[in-house]
Amino acid sequence: MVTALSAAQVDHEADPDRREGIIGNRPDPARLLEPSPLLNLAVLDRLHNQSVLSAMQFDKELLVELAKLAAYLQLRRFPAGHALEDKILAAAFFEPSTRTRLSFESAMLRVGGKTISVADAKTTGVAKGESLRDIGLMFNSYADVVVVRHTEQRAVQDLTDYLKIPLINGGNGSDEHPTQALADWYALLKWRPEIAFGTIPEKFRLNIGIIGTPGNMRTVKSFLTLALLFHENINHITIFSEMADPLGDEIRELTNASPIGIDFSQNLEQSLEYLDVIYMNAIAFLGDGYRFFADAFTLDGQSQLKPDTVILHPLARGPELDVGLDGTQHNLYFNQADGAVWIRQALLLSIFGRVRDVVPTTFLA
Repeated sequence: MVTALSAAQVDHEADPDRREGIIGNRPDPARLLEPSPLLNLAVLDRLHNQSVLSAMQFDKELLVELAKLAAYLQLRRFPAGHALEDKILAAAFFEPSTRTRLSFESAMLRVGGKTISVADAKTTGVAKGESLRDIGLMFNSYADVVVVRHTEQRAVQDLTDYLKIPLINGGNGSDEHPTQALADWYALLKWRPEIAFGTIPEKFRLNIGIIGTPGNMRTVKSFLTLALLFHENINHITIFSEMADPLGDEIRELTNASPIGIDFSQNLEQSLEYLDVIYMNAIAFLGDGYRFFADAFTLDGQSQLKPDTVILHPLARGPELDVGLDGTQHNLYFNQADGAVWIRQALLLSIFGRVRDVVPTTFLA
């Protein structure tokens, strides 16, 4: 039996170098900049004043330029602490969130902006029956950009009918979570920068395993959507699901048009020996609640992974991902969560057209 200590019995001293304390795989952001160090401002300017609703808005060029900007910000190569000091971000979360809401607020504060937030739908007018129309109209007065998470898939579409400011989709029901996918691929591009540049030899191309159902799991859907952009350097994708057809019509149309080989399996253990990347998520939003999928698809310290396999997980995790993997090089999921702050800073700077105000001309193509 474990006896809890009282607060007076606990010693804790803050670590000023806390970022160095992230456990697991910690790829150096500088490696992402080596093949092509200059930023393409014209590409990043495509996001100016744009809402970000879907991962399908991104092509490979834009994703890579955002990741490069995030790498520069993470390396602190130039000051950005006042870039958005005249802007306010509203974080309107009508569904529970920890990492997405806090990382957006952290990102905005780190570039000098201010934040206002809704952390619980029960504390808003929604609890009294207020319409999304009226909420959207008020956002126009209160903020310069709004990040919305909502239980309903149509919520982001309905809000854009009334918003005059950019909207960032922080998760709309079971549909999409585009900025989570940006964080996912920022982590992978730091780990293997060659994925982003040119074509790598066939024997080094990635075999990716995705645990989940893209048809009704928003993080999985958005991750797979961006994966298809790197078809030159992905050999194969296997989707592990208990469902016979886990894709859904929209994502199936994308996969059918892709040259990447995609198959489905219910046996994760037999596939571990060839997977380079495993993307896990066992939580799906259905109706008005959560459902845990794929109890059979678990990883722990005894799993027969390749020595260089990395694991991604958008978190929060359950029993599908054992803490015994946290201290290993397989763990890219903590770096993935850490990097979300930097890729979201890059996104906000691009949406507000402030990249040119932050990046010295010597860093621009």
